[in-house]
Amino acid sequence: MGIVSVVQDFFSLETLDQRLTAPTNDSRRKQKLGPEIQSRWSSLEFKAYWLILCIVLPLMLKAGMDATNSWNSNYYKYQHLLSKGWMFGRKVDNSDAQYRFFRDNLLLLVGLMVLHLSIKKAVLQFTNVQKVTFDFWFGLVFLIGAHGVNCLRVLFHVLVMFTLAKTFKRQRALATLSVWIYGIGSLFINNSYRNLQYGQIIPLLKPLDHSFKGIIERWDVFYNFTLLRMISFDMDFLERWNKIHSNPATVPASNSVSPERFEMKRASSTQVLETIEENATKSVLLDERARLIAPHHIQEYSLMRYLAYVTYTPLFIAGPILTFNDYLYQSSHQLPSINFKRILKYALRLLFCLFIMEFLLHFVYVVAVSKTKAWNGDSPFQISMIGLFNLNLIWLKLLIPWRLFRLWALLDGIDPPENMIRCMNNNFSPVAFWRAWHRSYNKWVIRYIYIPLGGSGNRIITSFAVFSFVAIWHDIELKLLLWGWLVVLFLLPEIMLSRYFNKFSKKPWYRHVCACGAVLNIWMMMIANLFGFCLGHDGILLFFKEMFGTFDGLLFFAIANCALFVGVQLMFEFRAQEMRAGIYVKC
Repeated sequence: MGIVSVVQDFFSLETLDQRLTAPTNDSRRKQKLGPEIQSRWSSLEFKAYWLILCIVLPLMLKAGMDATNSWNSNYYKYQHLLSKGWMFGRKVDNSDAQYRFFRDNLLLLVGLMVLHLSIKKAVLQFTNVQKVTFDFWFGLVFLIGAHGVNCLRVLFHVLVMFTLAKTFKRQRALATLSVWIYGIGSLFINNSYRNLQYGQIIPLLKPLDHSFKGIIERWDVFYNFTLLRMISFDMDFLERWNKIHSNPATVPASNSVSPERFEMKRASSTQVLETIEENATKSVLLDERARLIAPHHIQEYSLMRYLAYVTYTPLFIAGPILTFNDYLYQSSHQLPSINFKRILKYALRLLFCLFIMEFLLHFVYVVAVSKTKAWNGDSPFQISMIGLFNLNLIWLKLLIPWRLFRLWALLDGIDPPENMIRCMNNNFSPVAFWRAWHRSYNKWVIRYIYIPLGGSGNRIITSFAVFSFVAIWHDIELKLLLWGWLVVLFLLPEIMLSRYFNKFSKKPWYRHVCACGAVLNIWMMMIANLFGFCLGHDGILLFFKEMFGTFDGLLFFAIANCALFVGVQLMFEFRAQEMRAGIYVKC
């Protein structure tokens, strides 16, 4: 392989997640992707785009450094937030509390990962303990170590959710409603009573109030991810129970099995799941959708397996989210994606992102600038770079922990979905952005909320329901709920205009009109995120004033639009290249 091929493979979607590989069936591929689009990389147009990109990117980095480094007149306002760094003798901006917690405890997390994997390998090799059984016991120990006596609060919610699904299993609608009401209600309960003393609940429990609170005292922060797993178990259990009892013929009456479809041998709860390959091929077994509805024996939905799944250590803190059916299936069947070469490339990709994060923290101090609002006298270009690099750091500070935890799971033989499959700067559509951002959560929402409520057949209402849950799940604040509803409103213009202009897709001007619309989308997404997460009210007002109130600002606005247009054209062609390879991820 040449250097270009190696680089392309390293940054490909397939390196991140085998779920993103091209369909192996040629007819299915053609039906899914349609006619191939001829490559434009060698055209004069795209050679000009690459030249512009090579000029613009260094200027963007320079503008970010000019706005945040020691030679900026505002440096004295935020230099106290900088710490001693390790890269080229420079200081580091470690002022973001969320990422600082991860960065300062990275070696501890890696040590825990090595300890967990070593103990599990030894136990499985020298004893008859099954994987799920080990996950159950280690998960409980980890839960106690992480949250101390506060683990009782978590376990209370966990057991209530299990009881609701089991108690009302014969009335699926009532069970589903009860699970969702209590699940969402538990978020409000935790928000209001997370610090309620045990002695105030039951006086006999007062000694617990002065006991070990765990390494991570804020147990409620990680509870939100636990809730997703609880709902997944309950919904998968109710779906399986309903399928068996609404159509008993699907359950075999003897130990015989049919090779023509998925079947489960009648077994006790101690027997291992045996799944039959459809048409004697592995195509169904390797399909993620098939694993979501894998026909596990109903007794596999036990309390022990439920707790093993909910407290599964590699994914407990922040995911990625793996459904219960998929977790249980992979605990018995190792996927081909669990191999040394793929995992090594994934680990190197994580190290690359970690290096980029460290480089930005050492050379562009945008977090400290944003905290102190130290942008007086900066040009519109510099202010925009403060915001843009801030958004990149937000993306990286989420991506790096997620990929570390996913790497941990991969080394443990479990392959959860990849959360971030697109670089933050490689987005031009709000709809596509939300498909690629926190992808495992997006897939969870689609399976348990979007499709049950009607899916694309009732798109506006289901979208409001989805983003309402997303907002509440993130935090109990009215402004976040309003944000969720506004996101839906921002999606509507793109959805309607896409439907209208799709009929012109064969026209030579179609690509350029789409690029203009994408530039508008990028401005809307940037302004919304800059307002909410970076510059705030004052920064956005100053940005608009400088950009539209001065000649230099208007000139920057014009040049920025041209640069965004070039970037969008490159994004289009990157996706076309993926489609030529048989990959279409709709984002």
